[in-house]
Amino acid sequence: MTQTTIPEVQPQAGHPRRWLILGVLVTSLLVILIDNTILNVGLRTIQHDLNATQSEMEWVLDSYILIFAGLMFTFGVLGDRFGRKLLLIIGLVLFGVTSVVAAVSSESVPLILARAGMGLGAAMVQPQTLSIIQNVFPPSERGKAIAIWSSFSGIAIAIGPVTGGALLKGFWWGSLFLVNIPVVIIGAVAVLMVVPESRDPKPSRLDPLGVVLSTAGVIGVVYGIIKGGETNEWFSAAVLAPTAAGIAVLALFVWMQTRSSAPALDVNLFRNRLFSSGTLALSVTMFALMGALVFMAYYWQAARGYDALKAGLFAVPVAVGMMIGAGKSSGLTARFGHRGPVSTGLAMMGVSLIAWVVVDQDTTVWYMVFFSLVFGLGMGNVFAPATSLAMSAVPVTKAGAGSAVTNTVRQMAGALGIAALGSVLSAAYRDEITDAVDAAFPEPMRHNAAESIVGTGSEAERLVAQVQSGSVPQSALANLHGLFDKAQDAFISSMHVTSIVAGGFALLGALAVFLAMPSRNPRTE
Repeated sequence: MTQTTIPEVQPQAGHPRRWLILGVLVTSLLVILIDNTILNVGLRTIQHDLNATQSEMEWVLDSYILIFAGLMFTFGVLGDRFGRKLLLIIGLVLFGVTSVVAAVSSESVPLILARAGMGLGAAMVQPQTLSIIQNVFPPSERGKAIAIWSSFSGIAIAIGPVTGGALLKGFWWGSLFLVNIPVVIIGAVAVLMVVPESRDPKPSRLDPLGVVLSTAGVIGVVYGIIKGGETNEWFSAAVLAPTAAGIAVLALFVWMQTRSSAPALDVNLFRNRLFSSGTLALSVTMFALMGALVFMAYYWQAARGYDALKAGLFAVPVAVGMMIGAGKSSGLTARFGHRGPVSTGLAMMGVSLIAWVVVDQDTTVWYMVFFSLVFGLGMGNVFAPATSLAMSAVPVTKAGAGSAVTNTVRQMAGALGIAALGSVLSAAYRDEITDAVDAAFPEPMRHNAAESIVGTGSEAERLVAQVQSGSVPQSALANLHGLFDKAQDAFISSMHVTSIVAGGFALLGALAVFLAMPSRNPRTE
């Protein structure tokens, strides 16, 4: 089979099979995006079957995020140099192999290592999908193609939890990983047959030190963010040390790039209003989205008592809204420019998050469905135009590096959203429930019981089990009566606080984007 290399100067017509290529790329993207959400519904089951600690389960999630975010820029640069199709196929194969290893893991440590391997594969895949789109589509169609690419992020939001819930009903938790295999096989074969090879025709020399610095810097910052979210001790040495070290290493990397004759990253991109404002909009969106999913997941499963499958179905309105919003976004930006639709989309997200401030255990589900749809519509009007705007500032030959930067920033913002808004939720819950927890539990159980509504329930079950085994007296259960109702009230109150913080952040982001983003569309040469 003959491979074709896309020339440096793109024909205005684009690649003749560009829409088929787009279908292959979004299929490849879908499998790694679903993995971000499908595992959440199975964490309890995995923890029970592997007899894993809470810290080990956190690393099952975090090892994937850490490697994924830390190596995206590196593989974006390598894709530009050695071939984007090559890196895409290697990434898909690695993702599939490590998915099998994860599925058959019988202990937590091999599972954590397998998840890190999956993150490595995902880091190869994601930047290549966007950079190939940048290469095969002409400027006139690029916005529409990126809108379709972005809408699949919304599909993944819905498919992940629903698929995970359905699999857990009929199979064991390993199926959450094995479901990746057929998609990976189809995607890899399709990439091999359909996607043309492309690379920078005049690549600069490889900068190993720059690669190491960029990777170490991002990993340091993301690790600090994750640690802060886990411990809620944001000013401890365990959080500040890796975060500060990561920032210092990234600053050194940027300084070196400004003085390099052949930089891997053109730092002047961040001075370009198209790139910086588009990246800002994407960051605010990911922060709000990932942070909001924290309290929404707790609400449906802990406060309303729905199982994983039913709770996952409530992500569908967000996905539907995002697909509709992304589909309409290219027409809106063509008519009104990018600033209006993007800032309006962020404002819609902010308003829909603040709308949760009146939600309680008895609120009709149609209220949340409506505002989830509004949230998705707003998100769709941000993701596609902001990505297209940011990438319009990146030379086609450097599309891999540009794509990797925007995706890395998105991942870091998402990790920060989970950590920061999760801390807000936890702190507000702890303030509300502390007195009831102190009265109901012996001292060793109080910390975990006060961290979340799930922790309260888990410690209550453990205390009951201890009474039944005879290790503690029956009188220890005296103050458990009514605790669940108090926990639900405390969670609802903490959710209200978190929704205001998340919504307020999105509204401030809308204002910042409105002020920073150019009022007119960039002129395409």
